[in-house]
Amino acid sequence: MRNEALELFNDRLPHKPYFSDDLHFGVRIAGKERAILAKYIQFNQPHAMFWLGFDVDRVGAAIDWSDRNAPAPTLTITNPENGHAHLLYALETSIRTAPDGKIKPLKYAAAVENALRKKLGADVGYSGLICKNPNHSHWKIAVWQPELYTLDWLADSLDLNAANDKEIVADYGLGRNCTLFDKTRKWAYRAIRQGWPEYEQWLQACYERASAYNLQFSMPLDENELNGIARSIAKWTHVNFSQSSFELYITNTHTSEIQAIRGSKSKGGGRPSLGNPWISQGISRATFFRKKK
Repeated sequence: MRNEALELFNDRLPHKPYFSDDLHFGVRIAGKERAILAKYIQFNQPHAMFWLGFDVDRVGAAIDWSDRNAPAPTLTITNPENGHAHLLYALETSIRTAPDGKIKPLKYAAAVENALRKKLGADVGYSGLICKNPNHSHWKIAVWQPELYTLDWLADSLDLNAANDKEIVADYGLGRNCTLFDKTRKWAYRAIRQGWPEYEQWLQACYERASAYNLQFSMPLDENELNGIARSIAKWTHVNFSQSSFELYITNTHTSEIQAIRGSKSKGGGRPSLGNPWISQGISRATFFRKKK
């Protein structure tokens, strides 16, 4: 019998997923044709999340989501020996986790993910890298929701307006991507001005800083995600924060301040210009004034 959910799962697998037949011996990488035979497999792309996955370690995990008023998972993959399960929610549109994606949608997705995790009572220590492979005969699979979810549809069942559901857990799931990107980005805006290094040197510095932040997580992001975040931040800051542009900014700011002072004197007072301080801080004009309030 055709299983459309399983076909979707296989279509969305990475070309070279992580896989394992025994987690005690760690994971390996191989072509999709080999990895699909294993008991455990990487189910999301390196920079695109097509599934929200949760690890529920209790008897009845594959069915008690209903008792908790949680939305129905697309697919449950259950260990018949203890009743523990992975619950997967298929997304209509993937969440871009690469740092060149927009941070606002990523933070929204992280809030939805965390709220759903809490409602399901899922393991907060789950890394989300691999899951029980629904193609393997050892597991019991069930399909509950054939339609693909949007984040808004999931959010309707989670009441994100509640204070406790707005949070993003820095050390869980997509929250790690948001946290690592924000912390490394803010460090880079300041650090690049201390010597204006060549790109390769700067890339290494960004990688080392991101790696240090990543090690603070109980379940660090994998090397591919870490490299992607460091490279994206290094490239953007090296292009947009050059010594010449910074000197030009200082010159223009100084000129603007002089003109503002002269203007206020000629008019008998007035408010001096603030210049453009948001540029040096690496934030938008709107964010600068919102913080001042």
